[in-house]
Amino acid sequence: MLPSQALLPAAVFALAALQALASAPFMAAVYEHAVILPHPTQQPVSPSHALALMNKNMDVLEGAVKEAAQQGAHIIVTPEDGIYGWQFTRESIYPYLEDIPDPVVNWIPCTDPSRFGPAPVQERLSCMARNNSIYVVANIGDKKPCDSSDPDCPSDGRYQYNADVVFDPEGKLVARYHKYNLFIIESQFNYPKEPEVTTFETPFGKFGIFTCFDILFYEPAVVLVSKMQVDTVLFPTAWMNVLPFLTAVEFHSAWAMGMGVNLLSANTHNTSMAMTGSGIYAPAGARTYSYNMKTEDGHLLIAELDAYPRLSPASRPAVSWNSYALSVERFSQNDHEFTGIIFQDHFTFTELTKPAGNLTLCQKGLCCHLSYKMAEKRNDEVYVLGAFDDLHVIEGQYYLQICTLLKCPSTNLSTCGQPVETAQTKFEMFSLSGTFGTSYVFPEVLYSEVQLAPGEFEVLNDGRLISKTKPTKPVITVTLFGRWYERD
Repeated sequence: MLPSQALLPAAVFALAALQALASAPFMAAVYEHAVILPHPTQQPVSPSHALALMNKNMDVLEGAVKEAAQQGAHIIVTPEDGIYGWQFTRESIYPYLEDIPDPVVNWIPCTDPSRFGPAPVQERLSCMARNNSIYVVANIGDKKPCDSSDPDCPSDGRYQYNADVVFDPEGKLVARYHKYNLFIIESQFNYPKEPEVTTFETPFGKFGIFTCFDILFYEPAVVLVSKMQVDTVLFPTAWMNVLPFLTAVEFHSAWAMGMGVNLLSANTHNTSMAMTGSGIYAPAGARTYSYNMKTEDGHLLIAELDAYPRLSPASRPAVSWNSYALSVERFSQNDHEFTGIIFQDHFTFTELTKPAGNLTLCQKGLCCHLSYKMAEKRNDEVYVLGAFDDLHVIEGQYYLQICTLLKCPSTNLSTCGQPVETAQTKFEMFSLSGTFGTSYVFPEVLYSEVQLAPGEFEVLNDGRLISKTKPTKPVITVTLFGRWYERD
């Protein structure tokens, strides 16, 4: 047993060691890729034709990998569908698929390419990682044979999966993930029988991975963070932006803050489908991000992250998301409540008719409280407070509770909730809270021209999202996006 006099120095040393570990940085990269797409066809192309297209995309990705490594990145994430694109049938995607083994096989495709049959895509990705001494994360298609002994086996005798792979700096396959929450248009793929929780250890923390639509659901996204305690989440995505508050950079940044982890989000880039927005996000906000609907270029992002964000002295204590909202009396209610639609959901709105004030707006069990002050009340712009407390049922069923201050596209109130990217009104301050029934709430502020506001707002322990400084740009929306998973 240590003498009592030694306990204090030992504790101080242990705390200093933890703080040093927490601040140990690493360099992360994501690449937003303008994918070269195949010609739409109902019939399968030849394997050589499929590989030729995939090699064109991998030529671009390899250039991004080399540049990221030269700039000191330890890991790079590339997008969902980044190697072969989309708009496939189940039959037409088959030539693009490979058999991806379980990583326990201890395989380096770059040095042993034929061990599991033809795998030219995995071989090339492995060599990208090995030749540049960097972790490479990519999204590809996996195929697995099955037979009549399996009652779930598809009629064509195979499972097809939307899969992510991770190769370490030696080129070894260290992680494989099969997407569980498929988007409605992904009929070419199968669901895995159970949600997979995929993690792997690195010299800079414990990493986990999932894909695109997965982020909106409890499994695997919340399980990965809350139960598996990962430090960093890798997130290949093909995200179609839905303004005003399901824009990729906004929601993905908000999710990282709400969950208290790093998130490396790599989006595909296709402006005709409103696909753009990638970033490197930390619990305190975005480290770097890009939103570009003006050009068709790919874009490489690199930033430094803390390896163990939970151990950081700046790590935020747990938030009681409804504490303040339940403890105060309702603010004044505007008599002019009306209904508007955002992403097919029926919101309750009320207009901010004065340059400053306090408002409460309720829908079902959710009451949203807003305090605000505008720098100037403009006659040509309208802002509303919005509330939504219901099941979203358009491209999946998931329960949302949302409090949002948002700008309308015009002074016509019927436009409120429709997409808007620019604003002129600046705020002196804002404070938004709600009587949330869930502890999973994701906060974010979006400025004019789809710009984030890292460092300019904070979330208090009692659940208030407040302006930390005087906002520097006009506001599009201030949002608390709640997910009540138990009600899905």
